[in-house]
Amino acid sequence: MLEKIIILDFGSQYTQLIARRVRELNVYCEIHPFNHIPEITSDVKGVILSGSPFSVRQEDAPQVDLGLFMDKYPVLAVCYGAQYIAQQSGGDVQPSSTREYGRAKLGYVSEQNKLFKNILTESQVWMSHGDTITEVPESFEIIASTDSVRVAAFQVKDTDTYAIQFHPEVTHSTDGKQLLENFLVDICGCKQDWTADAFVESTIANLKSQLGDDKVVLGLSGGVDSSVAAVLLHKAIGTNLHCIFVDNGLLRKDEYEAVLEQYKHMGLNIKGVDAKERFLGQLAGIKDPELKRKAIGRVFIEVFDDAAHEVQDVVWLAQGTIYPDVIESVSVKGPSATIKSHHNVGGLPDFMKLKIVEPLNTLFKDEVRRVGKTLGIADVILGRHPFPGPGLAIRILGDVTAEKVAILQEADAIYINNLKEAGLYDQVWQAGAIFLPVQSVGVMGDERTYENVICLRAVESVDGMTADWCHLPYPVLAKISNEIINKVKGINRVVYDISSKPPATIEWE
Repeated sequence: MLEKIIILDFGSQYTQLIARRVRELNVYCEIHPFNHIPEITSDVKGVILSGSPFSVRQEDAPQVDLGLFMDKYPVLAVCYGAQYIAQQSGGDVQPSSTREYGRAKLGYVSEQNKLFKNILTESQVWMSHGDTITEVPESFEIIASTDSVRVAAFQVKDTDTYAIQFHPEVTHSTDGKQLLENFLVDICGCKQDWTADAFVESTIANLKSQLGDDKVVLGLSGGVDSSVAAVLLHKAIGTNLHCIFVDNGLLRKDEYEAVLEQYKHMGLNIKGVDAKERFLGQLAGIKDPELKRKAIGRVFIEVFDDAAHEVQDVVWLAQGTIYPDVIESVSVKGPSATIKSHHNVGGLPDFMKLKIVEPLNTLFKDEVRRVGKTLGIADVILGRHPFPGPGLAIRILGDVTAEKVAILQEADAIYINNLKEAGLYDQVWQAGAIFLPVQSVGVMGDERTYENVICLRAVESVDGMTADWCHLPYPVLAKISNEIINKVKGINRVVYDISSKPPATIEWE
């Protein structure tokens, strides 16, 4: 039985980071909104309560029935979670005299406490809260303090319920990983056996059991997620997997041919479908990014359905959905608000009548790559940058035309090729060119021009949930800009995006 940790999300910007840290310690965990608590079964080893942008003192603050898990499972409450337990247990929470945000030092640590094993006084922690726990009930023991926060951590006496006012999941908390490991291993008793090898073995076994002799169709994109999903399924059901690669006319330059060539020696049943004109025709005149996504999703389903009907007796549709897709597509009060629609999440129209199988929907992107490596997938596929499902349509701001696609493909190819030549491609999480809906004045050959602007985007990330812009060398950027302006007709200006996520998203639409 797969043991797991449940993380209840109260809306903190750090919730996904808690999950990442737990996974890094080889313990499986799941994030669930506070108001959609799953049935807590025997495979659950512990519960973590996240922080929140709310104050426990607000009337509309997130509420949860602590009796569902406290005294039954080990609990680690972080920030808002700590304040909530204190308040609900009869303690007092008041606004901080000054907002406590940033680095702090632990001035007192109960070194005998399981949670603080191998963590000493003067350990740096990261605070981010506007309220302070001013009083705790007699049944609580204070197990850590800072100069300004008396109740930096507490334990409910004679129980495995612990709470901390700081954030162990951020790198600024220097012993945060140690604290989480203490909770997971010493308190919850987790075995730390959730690895890529274990995931592959269990997933293939589960797929064999779930799918049996049924036929499955999968839309391959050439990206990491669909490739890893395809190989997992192929190992489970062999030739009963039928892969379809749709050319929507919105791929990178020469990508359709290159992807088909890459898969040629992987033993997959794959069929290519050229549907460029159909997609571009349906996008004509559409400027709104959400309407573009929906149009592309609708046409993709129609094209895919036509191709899938050529395979007799298909029962399942496989998708390369990964965990961030699932998290970002859940909309509840407070946490995990929908950022954008994903046409590979949320079901199919009735006429397809296929069951869904998503072998990667519990994994973050870097975990998908580790699984792919375990499966022996080539680095050229695993190392590819993420590419949006709607393709270049959401990198062309405004309406999409064949001319704009051609211009962007050329500019993007120059950009990506230069990153590879400079040895920078593998250091970047995701890079791409964006066609902006503005024109600017320029001078070429002593003549005035009024042409288009290309924006270059490159970010560093681990799983795409947060990202920072890449500090690419100026000489490389200068070379890329010069080549694009000289070689791509219709472009006379190149700019570089230096925004991070949050507040900006990686894609512009």
